[in-house]
Amino acid sequence: MANQYEVGSVHTGKVTGIQPYGAFVALDDETQGLVHISEITHGFVKDVNEHLKVGDEVQVKVLSVEEESGKIALSIKATQEAQAKPQSARKPKPARQVQPKAEEAPSGFNTLKDKLTEWIEQSKREDLIKK
Repeated sequence: MANQYEVGSVHTGKVTGIQPYGAFVALDDETQGLVHISEITHGFVKDVNEHLKVGDEVQVKVLSVEEESGKIALSIKATQEAQAKPQSARKPKPARQVQPKAEEAPSGFNTLKDKLTEWIEQSKREDLIKK
């Protein structure tokens, strides 16, 4: 089984079952794999039944093969090109706000070193000393 289905290969399969988390696809009479809901189509899929029905023939790409368990992960969207979103569907990006540079101190803020020099000068002035 694993030799026949290599990672990256594309095959035609038939949908045999649908679950809330994805769809099972038979690759041949003895082998089936799972197409996870996130691998069904480009974009958001709320309900698998809106995209697939039991009996549908689909192109799938093999994403992974677990040798021990025999599980095969498949993707339908990997066989399709992503459709570009129409310009009107895109949300405009918010304008970036310019942050002040770190070395620019906001007005009203003085470092302790600057204030200390100012306080020493004030302490030497006779007119500010209380008697």
